[in-house]
Amino acid sequence: MNFPDNLKYSKEHEWVRIDGDEAYIGITDFAQGELGELVYIEVETVGQTLAKDEIFGTAEAVKTTSDLFMPVGGEVLEFNDQLDESEGDNPGLINEDPYGEGWIIKIKLTNVAELDDLMDATAYAAFIA
Repeated sequence: MNFPDNLKYSKEHEWVRIDGDEAYIGITDFAQGELGELVYIEVETVGQTLAKDEIFGTAEAVKTTSDLFMPVGGEVLEFNDQLDESEGDNPGLINEDPYGEGWIIKIKLTNVAELDDLMDATAYAAFIA
C-alpha cells in the first residue's frame, strides 16, 4: 500500500495535503481498498466552515456507504468536480489515484495547529497494520 510522506493522516483514514493556508483532503489507499469500487461521492458542505471530526460528505461504494470526516477544521472551498455527479461524475478516480486526481475537497485551514494531531506516513502505516 502507498502512503506518501508529504501527507498527514487521520484515524478515520482521511489524508491532508497542505498548500499554504489551504489543504486538499481525500481518503487513503487503505480506505478506498476497504470500501471497494466507489460509485458516488456526496459533498454538500461547500461554503461551510466545519470543525475537526465533523462529517463533510459521504462515499458510497457498491456494498456500503461511509461518512467522510474533517481531519482538521476549515472552510470547504471546493468539491473535486471530477467526482461531482453534475460535472465529471467519476468517483472511481479515488480508487485509481487516491492521493492525486482522487482528492475530494479543498479547504481553507482555520487552525493550523490541528495538523499536529495527525499521523505521518510511518505512524499511519503502523496504525493500520
